[in-house]
Amino acid sequence: MSLKKIAMPKLGESVTEGTINTWLVNEGDYVNKYDPIAEVMTDKVNAEVPSSYSGTIKEIVAQEGETIAVDELICYIETNEIGEDESTSEVKEKQVTQKSVEGKTKTSTTSEQTKDKAIRSSGARYSPAVIRLASEHDIDLSSVEGSGLGGRITRKDLLKLIKEGMDASQVEKKAETKKERPVIPAPPITTMGRDKEIPVTGVRKVIAENMVRAKTEIPHAWMTVEVDVTDLVTLRDKVKDSFREREGFSLTYFSFFIYAVSKALEEYPELNSTWAGDKIIQRGDINISIAVAKENELFVPVINDADDKNIKGIAKAIYQLADKTHNGTLTQDEMTGGTFTVNNTGTFGSVSSMGIINYPQAAILQVEAIVKRPVIIDNMFAARDIVNLSLSLDHRILDGLVCGRFLARVKEILENMNEDTVDI
Repeated sequence: MSLKKIAMPKLGESVTEGTINTWLVNEGDYVNKYDPIAEVMTDKVNAEVPSSYSGTIKEIVAQEGETIAVDELICYIETNEIGEDESTSEVKEKQVTQKSVEGKTKTSTTSEQTKDKAIRSSGARYSPAVIRLASEHDIDLSSVEGSGLGGRITRKDLLKLIKEGMDASQVEKKAETKKERPVIPAPPITTMGRDKEIPVTGVRKVIAENMVRAKTEIPHAWMTVEVDVTDLVTLRDKVKDSFREREGFSLTYFSFFIYAVSKALEEYPELNSTWAGDKIIQRGDINISIAVAKENELFVPVINDADDKNIKGIAKAIYQLADKTHNGTLTQDEMTGGTFTVNNTGTFGSVSSMGIINYPQAAILQVEAIVKRPVIIDNMFAARDIVNLSLSLDHRILDGLVCGRFLARVKEILENMNEDTVDI
């Protein structure tokens, strides 16, 4: 028998972590290979994690509600199998209690687990990868300054210390310097009177974490343009009934806006990009993410290759994705690969908003409500259908010049939609 590790799987493109929603097994349970052992939630999808081996669950490391990075440990399983994470030579190595390798002493698996448990019992929350590195290199985690969200210690923090050759005394000295700085505690938040406490769990917790990440890492800037869509409204009102009768689904205003955005992105691909630290990745495909609500949950499915679709094709994609969302049949693949987000905030009557960018994309466009407004044309007042388009942009990648040109092009396309220019 040998002890194997089961790690958090990668559940989609750009997904870097997942939250354990529910464990489907207990310690001591026997599972077969590919049996589901936990339900995991990410910003893209809810999914079941299958067991990588057949065997007995020996220790559950990640707790329900805990967010774990991709490839980090979630549990141990005892099995006779030898998997990708452990070669035959590594199995033999674990049968030796102590062996010198390149001047370092390697302890047995049992000893490492004991040290890991001691670190976890300290009360602080660390990821399994952080615990393992700390135990291997005798690093006092209470003395390390974390660079993660909320001061959380990350694996990169420890690797940096190890690479720089800092020993425990250097880490402690750094910690003492940190302690000298005064820390003003946040005032406690308590309930009063008829207040109601609602636990932050499930989808709401994932949304909160992703929003904090986006606002913390991405320097947001905003632009808004006003678009006259009177001719578009006239066109849609004229053909919507026959379109529904012919196609079996509605021709929404949203279809026209996504069409215009996808065409403008072809001309301004800078907005179809991702920040990658030392480089900017400009995406070759134009895949539009859209927000679809289901009761209190929010999903962001993707219209792939939107630039290759006409208005009818986009309308059909919107209908199918919304239907799958409401029926609970939306798949992981249908929520990954988005390169730009268009959000239909006008559904709720909003006329002006500033969206938070859908990480790691470069921008999000808010389509506000279409409203009748008096507009001066040829020195005379006229009632026109007006809509605001509000763009949130990543200022590391984009600036006002290219975004202004992009919005002007979207405006031009929308304002010239009529029976002569649009084939539905």
